[in-house]
Amino acid sequence: MTNEIQSTLRRTLVMSILAAATTLTTAPVVAQTFPTKPVELVVLFPVGSAADVTARVLAEQVSKKLGQQIVVVNKPGGGGSIGYRYAQQKPADGYTLVFNSTSISTVFYSGLIPFDYRAFDAIARVTVENPVIAIRANAPWKDLQSMVEDVKKRPGAVSIGNSGIGSHTHISSVAFFKEINADVMHVPFGASQVVTSLLGGQIDAVVSVPSALTAHVSAGTLRIVASLSSAREPAFPTVPTTAEVGMAYNGEMWRGIASPKGTPPTIVTRLEKAFQEAVTSPEFKAQGLKMGFVPAFMPASEFSQLIAKDDVMLGRLIDRAGLNIK
Repeated sequence: MTNEIQSTLRRTLVMSILAAATTLTTAPVVAQTFPTKPVELVVLFPVGSAADVTARVLAEQVSKKLGQQIVVVNKPGGGGSIGYRYAQQKPADGYTLVFNSTSISTVFYSGLIPFDYRAFDAIARVTVENPVIAIRANAPWKDLQSMVEDVKKRPGAVSIGNSGIGSHTHISSVAFFKEINADVMHVPFGASQVVTSLLGGQIDAVVSVPSALTAHVSAGTLRIVASLSSAREPAFPTVPTTAEVGMAYNGEMWRGIASPKGTPPTIVTRLEKAFQEAVTSPEFKAQGLKMGFVPAFMPASEFSQLIAKDDVMLGRLIDRAGLNIK
């Protein structure tokens, strides 16, 4: 081997070692300095919706933990598909997050997005919400049983609103009424219009997350007749679950934080810690009781497994409901 070749090999080896050392030392520095500018949190539903209100409370707490503002950006439409498309195309640098939910699976299986949950890195689960069925306070039905009896006497005549095609409340509504062999008319709305339409008498009932209804229930304009879950909803502790009245169905929905696939692990860890501190804070817990969501932190590794497991379950559920076009 000539001296020239040996010299070239030595230079190559030294450069490789320096590059590896730079990578190892840079990663912790990135984690320590991140974020150096505001972070965008994409909310899939309109201003004033349940997801939006929860996200803004959360963003306020996380901003304090990170030392940079978390800016809520609303990208409503298509049951969440518009927001997912927007976030998925952003750089995987931690500066764009999406306030995701089980809707990542429902919009995929409904054919509204070309990618599934694997297009994002899980960061943390933050809340759990139980869809409920709400009616106007002056509705003729006194409970879920009397409502279902009337629905079965008048197939297709009773209209049930939800927050949009492919949304979790849409899938839950279709699946529940199919499960009990009741023929209703499902009416998808934008999340902010569905409750207004119920109050205005344009529809007969809604399937919704609790946080969109608590103020109206407190005001005496709406009543909750059932929780579509395995356990009673803390916001409405006197309301029975569907299982308690002999119509078992579990439509529990989680909300969490995710980022575009390929986000550096050190940044994921930094964000995970900040969201953990925010979710477990007394302020966020108090807001949960007030607004109708249950703080339920789950770290990135466990949250990733939950998303994958629920994706399989939701795929089967959507298929059974006749809404799977994949």
